[in-house]
Amino acid sequence: MPALRIALVGCGAIGTSVLELLKGDAALEVVAIVVPAEGVAAAQKVAPGVQVGSRVPADGIDLVVETAGHAAIEEHVLPALARGTPCVVASVGALSAAGFAEKLEAAAIAGKTQVQLIPGAIGAIDALAAARIGGLDSVRYTGRKPPQAWKGTPAEQGRDLDALAQPTVIFEGSAREAALLYPKNANVAATVSLAGLGLDRTQVRLIADPATTENVHTVEAEGAFGSFELTMRNKPLAANPKTSALTVYSAVRALRNRVAALAI
Repeated sequence: MPALRIALVGCGAIGTSVLELLKGDAALEVVAIVVPAEGVAAAQKVAPGVQVGSRVPADGIDLVVETAGHAAIEEHVLPALARGTPCVVASVGALSAAGFAEKLEAAAIAGKTQVQLIPGAIGAIDALAAARIGGLDSVRYTGRKPPQAWKGTPAEQGRDLDALAQPTVIFEGSAREAALLYPKNANVAATVSLAGLGLDRTQVRLIADPATTENVHTVEAEGAFGSFELTMRNKPLAANPKTSALTVYSAVRALRNRVAALAI
């Protein structure tokens, strides 16, 4: 079978890591990289021989993969869906904006195609989505990361992250609020909520912990199905401590499942 032709939106820490892992994969070929005009030269150095531009090509693309952040979904994913190209989305936190999940779904319906949201840094999404069918009563997500992972976010307001001596709760509220305030850190909260009780009924707690060097994610769920508690201790992506390395692996797994004869 011919290789699946991929347009990769974004060539930052996640996109570059995805490119590296796909090297030599005969079934998956990145034929285009989409970045802002100022990022074209850098992307060309990372992937010589690959078409680089500021728009997803209208032809010759079988799948669009977004790794560029929330704005890229609006600019690149929605038009691709509308013209019938399936898409894989990594920046799930974008769907915390009011009406955006419906907008994404409508574009996919209009194009008679599908948009896939990857689990990213968290596991048990399949179990959570199945539990929703049986009946969910409560879902709580707790995200614990080292203080430096929260720099450049509202966590810096009123506190010195470098001076923290003990675990500090920097946010507590709904998944919708968490994803809006911490878009680069709270994709997991949005993913958990979309699989379970929704953005407004999923409770989130975010913690800056100077004693940890990992990104620790905990999901607790209860309902008619029973209950479960999952804790994952993910190594941060070397190029971006706000992101777990597992996010990259999740994206690559989603791509390989699209071409595998046996998919799990």
